[in-house]
Amino acid sequence: MSDWSEHYATRVSNMQASEIRELLKLLDQPDIISFAGGIPDPALFPHQAIAAAYQRILGDPERSAVALQYSISEGYLPLREWLAGYMGRLGVACTPENILITNGSQQALDFIGKLFLSPGDTALVAWPTYLGALQAFNSYEPRFDVLPGPDTNRSLESYTAGGMAKPKFGYVMPEFQNPTGTSLSLAERERLLDTAAEFDLPLAEDSAYEKLRYDGERVPSLLALAAARAGGIDHCKVLYCGTFSKSIVPALRIGWIVAAKPVIQKLVLMKQASDLHVSTLNQMVMYEVASALIEDLADTMRQVYRERRDAMVAALDRYMPEGVSFTRPEGGMFVWVTLPEGIDGAALLKRCIEVGRVAFVPGAAFFADRSCRNTMRMSFSLIPPAKIEEGIKRLAAVLKQMISETAV
Repeated sequence: MSDWSEHYATRVSNMQASEIRELLKLLDQPDIISFAGGIPDPALFPHQAIAAAYQRILGDPERSAVALQYSISEGYLPLREWLAGYMGRLGVACTPENILITNGSQQALDFIGKLFLSPGDTALVAWPTYLGALQAFNSYEPRFDVLPGPDTNRSLESYTAGGMAKPKFGYVMPEFQNPTGTSLSLAERERLLDTAAEFDLPLAEDSAYEKLRYDGERVPSLLALAAARAGGIDHCKVLYCGTFSKSIVPALRIGWIVAAKPVIQKLVLMKQASDLHVSTLNQMVMYEVASALIEDLADTMRQVYRERRDAMVAALDRYMPEGVSFTRPEGGMFVWVTLPEGIDGAALLKRCIEVGRVAFVPGAAFFADRSCRNTMRMSFSLIPPAKIEEGIKRLAAVLKQMISETAV
């Protein structure tokens, strides 16, 4: 077989397979209880509404001609108009010209990396952070450092010591973060915006789980707070990434970026060069479904996922041995577990699959430096409560055995 390695661009060396994508293959093994994939429950998808929307659009010659043709890169105008109203209800006054439709929020992250990062530039991320963001940004050959947050009060000088240039942008998931499930309080968001202003640092706000709040009061987005400070969206340096993948359905691949018009104009050029535009047919279907059903669908999802979140937290309380701690998220899909020192999450996963027939994602995957190996991410979105309890019980039994072996 031919050796292609010498022909690849240097950026290819930073590309790695996602542990999560690989672990999703375990879902095909019916005896494994998998807490690995942070994906929505397909039983909650609006199958009939989506099928009916496709039928209406394709059954109308005039609309089907639009749906099946090339279109503008910015995205289907009625969908962007609806999103402008939706963002307005979230406290962000904007127009369709402030919005770009993307192939899911993952493409939005890729475009943001392409927009800001040259090789060797610094991107600030939470520690841990979303694995998909690390993969998207890695293609542009950056270095990663810790985003200022509740536990990291750093000065600009600490980032630029040794002649390093100041960071290019920060990536943050303020709501029910993947992987930890934690959220930033209003005070923490204000402090982050203060720091970003001090550094003149653009912020990419990933709001994938915005509709999945089960407890507590909604907190304004970073974009809403920044726009209020600056006197409007076109005067602030926050880019908001949204998606319908968690609130409606992932397969239509409809995400969006909301930002100042000059930024959107640059991102549109990237969209033109990348894939021209998102499927117009899928955008039209999503517009019909979202505009009619998004709040009802979100209510149902919140009810189901809240029960599963409660079941996971209760089971962890009941079965986990001393020395294990975990988050208690107000929303989203994830609980973050910290294991006793000396217990490697990857080694625990291997034994859990072999002995306990239960899976999760080892936490090191979510750290840019692959540190903190005694951690793991667990998702409750796909598993009913009784099965969650059984899975946690199995996992805890394997963990207790590993701890006893380590102590010998």
